[in-house]
Amino acid sequence: MTSPEPAEGRPQTRTQNRTQGRTAQTATLAEIAREAGVSAPTVSKVLNGRADVAPATRARVEDLLRAHGYRRRRAEATRSPLIDLVFHELESAWAMEVIRGVENVARDAGLSVVLSESAGRLTPGRTWADQVAARRPHGVVLVLSGLDASQRALLTSRSIPFVVMDPAGDPGADVPSIGATNWQGGLAATRHLVELGHRRIGAITGPSQMMCSRARVDGYRAALETAGLPVDPGLIADGDFHHEAGYRRGLELLRRPDRPTAVFAGNDLQALGLYEAARELGLRIPEDLSVVGFDDLPVAPLVGPPLTTVRQPLTEMAEAAAKLVLDLGREEGTPAATRVELATSLVVRSSTAAPLAGS
Repeated sequence: MTSPEPAEGRPQTRTQNRTQGRTAQTATLAEIAREAGVSAPTVSKVLNGRADVAPATRARVEDLLRAHGYRRRRAEATRSPLIDLVFHELESAWAMEVIRGVENVARDAGLSVVLSESAGRLTPGRTWADQVAARRPHGVVLVLSGLDASQRALLTSRSIPFVVMDPAGDPGADVPSIGATNWQGGLAATRHLVELGHRRIGAITGPSQMMCSRARVDGYRAALETAGLPVDPGLIADGDFHHEAGYRRGLELLRRPDRPTAVFAGNDLQALGLYEAARELGLRIPEDLSVVGFDDLPVAPLVGPPLTTVRQPLTEMAEAAAKLVLDLGREEGTPAATRVELATSLVVRSSTAAPLAGS
């Protein structure tokens, strides 16, 4: 006669599923405890993120949980009234739009939002994952970040759902994500400049390791190629989505003897840095230089001249990510769509115009 299963373990069965030649196993909490050479309460402490477990023991138990694909049943996972919101980098106006969207959904659901930052890293540190396991939030929304395999396994074993918003790289087919049509946005921004008559169009990119940045500059290249214009590598400057990069790279582009008459700045912060570079060099916007940004931050219509930009629906994207992570945590099952792209749109203001004759 078998002993009863601890309340938070899975039914006492062992199953095997073969996928692409690999064997995936599920085990009970008691079986994992036996393999680890510890008690079931110790395994429970690891699952609950308790600090009173030796690091070596914790690592051994985590390895076994991951190897067996252990997953706590959602009904048994007591959740705190929280959504964890993780930024690759907390950055003023851009971040505020995302926070607003997540808080809109959290407030309606009676939840609070916990903010954290991975200090520029594309994955949060291991300490963060342990803290999340201990908090047991309703879900995690990661912005321009991702999770490594061990972090994913840790959250999955605790039945803590997660969604990546605006993923830096390809998050994988099985990772829920919310993005925007970045390629289409880069295409629309550059096509607008081509249609105004510009032929020397520069670009200040974002970080090369970020998928959204690569997609925007690919859209820029596609618009030039479609118009029969050459893609001049000398007119493409590497940026990092910060104001300072827009200023520095802007000076480099605008000091060229064959300077561009228009620049797609990659995002609004770089566009504002480019404004500063143009003023320093005595160039007028849009008479001497047309500028297009990306994001449509609240400051875009307020600068002088108001910025033409590609609207990325940041608040709506954040709302969609928060709603999706809450849906994933419910018992009804997986939502129909877990990979979503929201549309971008060009917003034409006063920072773009036809080039001066002879430019």
